[in-house]
Amino acid sequence: QVQLVESGGGLVQPGGSLRLSCAASGRIFRVNAMGWYRQAPGKQRELVATITTGGSTNYADSVKGRFTISREIAKNTVYLQMNSLKPEDTAVYYCNAEIRPSMHSGASAYWGQGTQVTVSS
Repeated sequence: QVQLVESGGGLVQPGGSLRLSCAASGRIFRVNAMGWYRQAPGKQRELVATITTGGSTNYADSVKGRFTISREIAKNTVYLQMNSLKPEDTAVYYCNAEIRPSMHSGASAYWGQGTQVTVSS
């Protein structure tokens, strides 16, 4: 079985910073792309940022220049450094990873349980 465990959420004032982490564990043959999504109350889940095994990144326009996604391939871990946080960044942040559990299986998408980020004074 595969698990994604997130950490690093919390309450921060506008203009502050937070760093989220997400580690994949369990039966893993290969981790392909990893990313972060978020869901605010009453809104649909939206993409925040993704990163491939080659290091190519993609960001939502709303976070470009403020958020940075990175990963440690050997640790199956992805990070999201969030700077200059705004109240509209408040949401539950979910980690996502495309994982092959074995060399005989295809890749499937896995999700973490989510971590709350609240930006408020």
